[in-house]
Amino acid sequence: MAKKLRFEDLESPLIHRRKVGDEFHIVGVIGLGVMGQGIVETISSAGIEVISVEKDDAALKTGLDGLNRAMDNEIKRWGKTASEKRAVLSRIKGTTNIADLKDVDIVIEAVDENFDLKRRLIEQFYAIAKPKSVFISNTASLSLTKLAGNAKYPDRIIGMHFLNPVPVVPLVEIVRGMKTSDATFALVKSFAQRIGKTPVEVFEYPGFITTRVILTMLNEAMHVLMEGIAKADDIDTAMKLGYGMQTGPLEMADGMGLDEVLMWMDALWRELGEPRYRPCPLLRRMVREGKLGKKVGEGFFTYNEDGKRK
Repeated sequence: MAKKLRFEDLESPLIHRRKVGDEFHIVGVIGLGVMGQGIVETISSAGIEVISVEKDDAALKTGLDGLNRAMDNEIKRWGKTASEKRAVLSRIKGTTNIADLKDVDIVIEAVDENFDLKRRLIEQFYAIAKPKSVFISNTASLSLTKLAGNAKYPDRIIGMHFLNPVPVVPLVEIVRGMKTSDATFALVKSFAQRIGKTPVEVFEYPGFITTRVILTMLNEAMHVLMEGIAKADDIDTAMKLGYGMQTGPLEMADGMGLDEVLMWMDALWRELGEPRYRPCPLLRRMVREGKLGKKVGEGFFTYNEDGKRK
């Protein structure tokens, strides 16, 4: 069995002679929403045990049921076999007690983009964690430096921005805060490669790479629709065929969740003050009306229970 990668190894001159792929035995994931489900599935699919934490029994059941449905949909599309699903689930343990993470080397939080909640989770984790454990935030827009501000070990806090759907998208952004250590970055980069992702290094800035660039396109597509220049389907068809995109910008926004897209745009609008991030009024109206995209069956398009466009 491969030796477990530890911080002691990373801090040694031998780090450069270690191979990517050293085994990570148990990883914690806090939050089992759509993003958390994808992260849990991806890690478990790489042969790593996962302890997934939710706030209460109802949320835990909802999250695990959602994970089951997502994998069933993959089986229908021939993307996964029933035996692979059983193997993935066998490596996942659900709990509502954050103290169950006391022995993990890495924990990933995938909760709502709420600064106070994420800061509180950092404090709770380091109250029970092993001294050299790493806390990874999946934030798409919040400051890692601020999150780590009063933390016990700010050098061990880092961002890892996954894109949805996590099991499919091969990219992950690794975001360094001001105090993130080289050892922490090296460990997380190795972990990203271990779970089959291509990591890109990002220094902290609102929106990082992917969120900052994609939001401007989504916002502009919404303006084109609102101004009556073209219908939603024609906008998406033009962008897919014209630029080789697998998914058009409006369906992409539906998949992200229009409430999430609005939250990210508002965050960048407040932080940067750039007009290009000012949310389209049509987006605000749709969120007010509860048309949040695929997760509720209606956004710019309508969807069946499997998330396919009607």
